Amino acid sequence: MHGYAENKASHLRRLRRIEGQVRGLARMIENDEYCIDVLTQISAATRALQAVSLGLLDEHLKHCVSQAIADGGTAADAKIAEAGDAIARLVRS
Repeated sequence: MHGYAENKASHLRRLRRIEGQVRGLARMIENDEYCIDVLTQISAATRALQAVSLGLLDEHLKHCVSQAIADGGTAADAKIAEAGDAIARLVRS
């Protein structure tokens, strides 16, 4: 079971809303909307994706990483390294 299992429906709703935002962005470009308006909507979609990412990361740390630490061994080290890599990717984006 993944750490996000309890909030899966919520994550899916948020991602579908973001999907709609991205489709709206495509329509804005097709309709030659003002550049700043498009950029504002891109910023909103980006923030929404970041919020989903942070929620998933939080759940991963609380569930998957904490369980691996409780189990101990090399699996714990691997999960911690994996979480660190994911955090680094989020920071770079």
